[in-house]
Amino acid sequence: MRATPLIAILTLAIAHPLLAAEPAPEIKREAGTPQAVNALHTLRQIPEACARMEGMFTGNAAEPYKFALVRTSPNCQPRARFVEFAKAKPSEAGGWKFNDLIQVPSAACPSQKAVVRVWRKPADATPPELDAQGRSRLYLKEMQAAAKQGGYQPIPMFAAEMKLEGQACGG
Repeated sequence: MRATPLIAILTLAIAHPLLAAEPAPEIKREAGTPQAVNALHTLRQIPEACARMEGMFTGNAAEPYKFALVRTSPNCQPRARFVEFAKAKPSEAGGWKFNDLIQVPSAACPSQKAVVRVWRKPADATPPELDAQGRSRLYLKEMQAAAKQGGYQPIPMFAAEMKLEGQACGG
């Protein structure tokens, strides 16, 4: 009877480093609806980056899933930008936050799913101080001068990584 608590403690001690490998995402969601082959689907929209992530199971063994980042509108003015995951190498140590975990199972191959991990790097932008009229104003010449001196404020960034997980089906 005394061995049971010891086994539980050892199991947690062994599993803890594995659980700590990936932080919990800021957005909690269930796995998506299984998607059919050649059915284009939206994974997520990020309005502040004027972007939409799309995916599609192809049924092709060489490239089983296509993942793309699409601009939502040519008139959209982004307040954040998407950066390439491989170049950004997001991590919590680098100021990034694990934002979202999107899982989309394949309807044709239930043992396989597309997994997209979205990371967000916030920019702690503060609004300008209020003027005598109680308004927060930006003046072009002041902003240009600050930018020339390197005093511009960074904008938020996003990075996404897509991987297929699970067993591929024969066919």
